[in-house]
Amino acid sequence: MIISELWHHYEADKRIQGFSPNTLRAYALQLKMLITDLGDVDISRVTLNLLKNT
Repeated sequence: MIISELWHHYEADKRIQGFSPNTLRAYALQLKMLITDLGDVDISRVTLNLLKNT
């Protein structure tokens, strides 16, 4: 599953849990910046070393 697909599931779960729309927007912005750096890759390819090197 690619990162953007995973976000849709995560966001839906957090909405159900009652997270604020502002919090979800902040999370979405952080994710957008991550995807800009890494690309919309399969989540199984994301490692700690990959995150440290970006």
